[in-house]
Order: sequence, then structure tokens, then C-alpha cells
Amino acid sequence: MSKKKIDESTAAYEKAIDESTAAYEKAIHDLTEGRYILRLYVAGTTTHALRAISNIKRICEEHLQGRYELQVIDLYQQPQLAQGEQIIAAPTLIKKLPLPLRRIIGDMSNEERILVGLDLRKKT
Repeated sequence: MSKKKIDESTAAYEKAIDESTAAYEKAIHDLTEGRYILRLYVAGTTTHALRAISNIKRICEEHLQGRYELQVIDLYQQPQLAQGEQIIAAPTLIKKLPLPLRRIIGDMSNEERILVGLDLRKKT
């Protein structure tokens, strides 16, 4: 095979890979677009933890209705998850999707701060 044919084959192969990668990335984006994956880490059923759960559920229903998945994880029940997610305080909310990943610590009572952290409102 001539060098020209090899170069043409290589270019065609690289183009096919680029197109395939772009199609895959678009499919992932379309699948997750507008969808929020949130994890709230709490420590037991303290008033602080219960307030955080109530506040984030209310905020999600008001601003993300039908577009979110919220997992509440009790670190007393699943302590191994604290190390895996590098949780240093509870309650901690982690926004997994859409990227970028964000962490918000506290009882979720400052709605403006939560909305900025979720990229639903610009920081003023």
C-alpha cells in the first residue's frame, strides 16, 4: 500500500473516531440536559439534618420540578460513603449533574445560596 493510501486511511479512521466521540458526548449531554442529580449527606435525624432535608426538597420542587433526583444519605447508616465523597461536615449537598460538581454545606436554609450553587441563579 502506498504512503498516500495509508495517510488517507488513517485520516478517514481518525475522522470516524472523532464523529463517534462527538455523537457519544452529544447523547450523554442530551440524556442529562436539564436533569439534576443531587446527594444530601446528613448525620442522623437531628433537627439540623431534618431541616436540611425539608429545605432542599422544597427548593427542588419549586425550581426543578420533575427534573431532579435527590438521594438522602445518612452517614450513620452508611459511614463508608463519607470518605468516598470526602464529606467533612454534615449536612452537605453535592450536585453531581449537571457539571460542574458543587458542594454546599449547611441546613439549606439560604435559598439564594442554594440556587447559585445549583447554577439556577447568577451570583449577585
